[in-house]
Amino acid sequence: MKITFYGHASLGIEVSGKHILVDPYISANPKASHININDLKADFILLTHAHGDHILDVEYIASRTNAVIVSNAEIAGYYGKKGFQSHPMNHGGSWNFDFGKLKYVSAIHSSSFPDGTYGGNPGGFVIEGEHKNIYIAGDTALTMDMKLIPMRTKLDLAILPIGDNFTMDVEDAIIASDFVACDKILGIHYDTFGYIEINHEQAIKKFFDKGKDLMLLEIGSFIEL
Repeated sequence: MKITFYGHASLGIEVSGKHILVDPYISANPKASHININDLKADFILLTHAHGDHILDVEYIASRTNAVIVSNAEIAGYYGKKGFQSHPMNHGGSWNFDFGKLKYVSAIHSSSFPDGTYGGNPGGFVIEGEHKNIYIAGDTALTMDMKLIPMRTKLDLAILPIGDNFTMDVEDAIIASDFVACDKILGIHYDTFGYIEINHEQAIKKFFDKGKDLMLLEIGSFIEL
């Protein structure tokens, strides 16, 4: 499994020969100006919620790639009405896709489209691949529901927001990593705006002091599991 960081909460995941994009907000992010969205491959686009900083490039990329948009029922329906391929899900539900088993799990946040349309309830995703399992928290507060995840799935990586203000901060993300029983963390949703700027060295040290590995990737960089 190869995971590429495209800035903010945007990710590319390659698994079982399929290409997945998560929350594509790239073209308007000046920190990701070196990423050409025309080069991105997508068989599936996973959306955690409907906010503009998570859906900005969905329609452009889906039009070009014919990717299937996977999200909650309201978001999937929104894009389905526009003629895009979509797969609706809701909290607690799973589906076996070509890339593995996908489960839509709880998140505590808000969710509305930039045009004011209701975007359902926000969520996260657990991907159980052929060899590795990951948790994508999406935008969320720390929640006790996270404790349910390791009861079903042993994680190899947890992808957690750490920027504070709109989501968890570093300290809450450390607790979240305890809740999901995973000490390997990829940080997202930080530094894009003034409200969510963090001190990288301090964040990494705080995780390290708890026996955990926080990865803060350069935009365009990747890890392999």
